Amino acid sequence: MKTKFTSLTQDFATALAAHSGPPCLSLYQPTHRHHPGNQQDPLRFRHLVQGLEQSLEKQYPADKIRALLEPFEDLERDHEFWNHTLDGLAVLCSSGLFQVYVLPRPVPELAVAADSFHTKPLRRFLQSTDRFQVLGLSLHDIKLFEGNRDALDEIALAPGVPGTIAEALGDELTEPHQTVASYGGTNLGGSMRHGHGGKKDEVDIDADRFFRAVDQAVLKHHSRPSGLPLILAALPEHHGMFHQITKNSFLLDEGIKIHPDALPLDELCKKAWEVFEPQYRSRLAKQAEDFALAKSRGLGMDELQEIAEAAVAGRIMTLLIEADREIAGRMDAATGKLQLTDLSQRPTDIGMPVSHDATGKLKVTHLGDPELDDVLDDLGELVLSNGGQVVVIPSEQMPTKTGAAAICRF
Repeated sequence: MKTKFTSLTQDFATALAAHSGPPCLSLYQPTHRHHPGNQQDPLRFRHLVQGLEQSLEKQYPADKIRALLEPFEDLERDHEFWNHTLDGLAVLCSSGLFQVYVLPRPVPELAVAADSFHTKPLRRFLQSTDRFQVLGLSLHDIKLFEGNRDALDEIALAPGVPGTIAEALGDELTEPHQTVASYGGTNLGGSMRHGHGGKKDEVDIDADRFFRAVDQAVLKHHSRPSGLPLILAALPEHHGMFHQITKNSFLLDEGIKIHPDALPLDELCKKAWEVFEPQYRSRLAKQAEDFALAKSRGLGMDELQEIAEAAVAGRIMTLLIEADREIAGRMDAATGKLQLTDLSQRPTDIGMPVSHDATGKLKVTHLGDPELDDVLDDLGELVLSNGGQVVVIPSEQMPTKTGAAAICRF
């Protein structure tokens, strides 16, 4: 059995909504790309599935549990899958649904059976600001990559995206003898030898039509769903042609002036980050500037209680969340009142009484307590549900020390 991956897009939660009936199983696991680390991944996966089984046994009959866990067992036995993992794995399952996400970043280990899916690690991944895609383009085919400063991986083209010029043009492709595949002296790119002349030879026409088809399909099936910046990697002469016809607003002006097949993947990642980093830094700086301006106008806030109440009221337009920061606590969804236990600082209570032991000492409750959650993620989920934007910011670039910063609509 070959496991099918699910592409993680900005609207992934919409697809889950139709399968939100309990029980909803959520499994997260850090994984390894290479031997020998990946040899232990299936065993760790089995232990997590056993935790799900123990949880289900408290509420559901054996036949129901068996049906739910069968696809997990199939995944555990898929040796090809475990030999091609990346840095993180997410599996979401309910009756009639089994979604597998392979992620280029580690995720905290977790296995939970609940009335709804635990999606916060996936949302955190999507809200990170350092991700991009790379389009590798020649006269004959394309490749698509996704990554960040640390890693770049080739991703499968979505249905409807032509991988080759033959797929794009079909019977309308001109005679192959009019094109010579000579990739800039490296046999990896694509240079053109003109055919019979005229206003525009048939090879140029084919290239123009192929590039237009690629541009339209990548925009529709990859750029818009992911919302990620796109970097073009192609021979210099193809950059000008593609930029003339593109309608993709996610495409960056700067690109990589070499065909990606001519570079090892780690070198392609390095060059892509060199292109993307100035925009990344500029975006972070603008977020900080926008927050400072909003605060000067009375529309910016950094106190968590104030942010929570504004989120409940639907006032927040943009919420900045500090990356890798967790603040344990509870939020009253109706009033926004918070009870916080920030494990990186002294336990703090906002809006609700803090429990004490017999000696009067504060009780510190760890985030693993089932009655607690990460308040920053709860705030992000609430802002998104009210039409706001959530952006995860590296700690060194955060404009506040509280873990969050909000820009309000009014």
